[in-house]
Amino acid sequence: SHDQGYLRFFAYMSFFNTSMLGLVTSSNLIQIYIFWELVGMCSYLLIGFWFTRPTAANACQKAFVTNRVGDFGLLLGILGIYWITGSFEFRDLFEIFNNLIKNNEIHLLFCILCTFLLFAGAVAKSAQFPLHVWLPDAMEGPTPISALIHAATMVAAGIFLVARLLPLFVVIPYIMNGISFIGIITVLLGATLALAQKDIKRSLAYSTMSQLGYMMLALGIGSYQAALFHLITHAYSKALLFLGSGSVIHSMEAIVGYSPDKSQNMVLMGGLTKHVPITKTAFLIGTLSLCGIPPLACFWSKDEILNDSWLYSPIFAIIAYFTAGLTAFYMFRIYLLTFEGHLNIFFKNYSGKKSSSLYSISLWGKEGLKTMNINKNFGLLTLLTMNNKERSSFFSKTKNLYKMKIDGNVKKMIRSFITITDFDNKNISSYPHESDNTMLFPLIVLILFTSFIGFIGIPFN
Repeated sequence: SHDQGYLRFFAYMSFFNTSMLGLVTSSNLIQIYIFWELVGMCSYLLIGFWFTRPTAANACQKAFVTNRVGDFGLLLGILGIYWITGSFEFRDLFEIFNNLIKNNEIHLLFCILCTFLLFAGAVAKSAQFPLHVWLPDAMEGPTPISALIHAATMVAAGIFLVARLLPLFVVIPYIMNGISFIGIITVLLGATLALAQKDIKRSLAYSTMSQLGYMMLALGIGSYQAALFHLITHAYSKALLFLGSGSVIHSMEAIVGYSPDKSQNMVLMGGLTKHVPITKTAFLIGTLSLCGIPPLACFWSKDEILNDSWLYSPIFAIIAYFTAGLTAFYMFRIYLLTFEGHLNIFFKNYSGKKSSSLYSISLWGKEGLKTMNINKNFGLLTLLTMNNKERSSFFSKTKNLYKMKIDGNVKKMIRSFITITDFDNKNISSYPHESDNTMLFPLIVLILFTSFIGFIGIPFN
C-alpha cells in the first residue's frame, strides 16, 4: 500500500485479465493473435512495474524481446496456414487442412514449416527450451504478478494455443514428436535449474518451467485431457506457492527492509515456522501438491501424464519419472531452507566480505541503521556460548564500534536483538511476523482449491 503505483497496478491487472479472457474465447487465428500481443504487452508492463529499478527495467525488455521472437514465428505460421486453407476460422481450417493432408494436395514440408512456426510462438510464451531465458528475470515484478503470470495466466497461453490447434498438429507426426521432445527437455532442464537457486521466487519460476514442460510433453504424446487437467491443478498449487513466498518476503522485510536481494534469499531465512504459521501451512500444502502427494491437486494430473508417457515412449517416461523425484527434492529444499532450522539473517555473512555486517534498511528503502562492523576475529560460537552477563559486558566494552541512530536505550535494544527477550520494541522488529488478513485470505482460498480441485478429473460414472 506504500508503493507509488497503486492505481497503475490495478489498471494493468484489469487489462491483463481482459486480454486473457479475449484470448481464451477467440474463435479464429486473427483474434488469437491480437489478444496474444496484448497479453505480451501487459506482461512487459507488469514485469517492469518498478521501472526505476534497473534490474526490473532490463527484465521486462528481455521478456519482451524473447517473446517477440516467438510472436514473429506465430505471425508467419498464421499467414502460412491461411495461404494453405484460405480461412482463419478454427472449424473450417481444421477440416480443410486435414483433407489436404489426406489427399496429398499440399507439400508436406511446407505444412511442417507452418505448424512449426505456430509452435514457436507457444515455445516463447510458455518458456520452453530454448526460449526459456526470460522466465526467471520476470520475477522482478510484484509477487501477485508472479502468481498471475507464472502460475495461471501468461505462461499457460502457449499451452492453450497448442491445445487449441492440436487438430493441426496431430496429422503431422514429426511435429508431435518435436513437441514431446521440447517438453521432455524443458521438464529436466527446469528441475535441474531449480535445484541451484538461492532466490525463492526464481526457484519457483524454474519449477513452473518444468511443470509447463510436463504439459507440453502430454500434448506431444496426444494426451490432450491430461495436459489441460495438469494446467488447471498446477495453476492453483503454484499460485498458492507464489503468494506464500510473497507473504514470507513481506515478513522478512520487517528485518532486512526493502531489499529484494536479502528478503528473497532462502539462505538468510530458516526457522520461520513459529513466526508465520499460517503461511507455513499454506506453503507446505502447495509443496506436497506439486510433489504429487495424494489426494492433493497435482497428484491426479501428473500421475495421468506419467502413465500416458509410459505408453508413448519408455525413455521419455523414465526421464519424466526421474524429474518427478527431482521436483519433490527441490520443492522440499525450498520448504526446509525457508521454514525449518533457525533464522540465519542475524548471523549470516551475506556480503561475502571478511568483516561481518548486520543490515537494517527501513521499509521505505532508506538506511535506518548504519552497518555494524564487528571485529573479524570475533566468531559466532563465542557469541552463542556467552551467558547474558558476558554478552552485555562484551557489547558495553565495544560500544564505540557501533554508530546507531536509534531512540532509547542502546543496551536494551542490543540485548533484545541477541538474547531475544524484548518483544515490545515497535521501532525495530527482531523477528518476522505473520502477514495481515488481506494477504492470508487468498492463501486460505487457494488451500481449499489445491486440496479438492483434483477430484474434478475422477471419472465417477
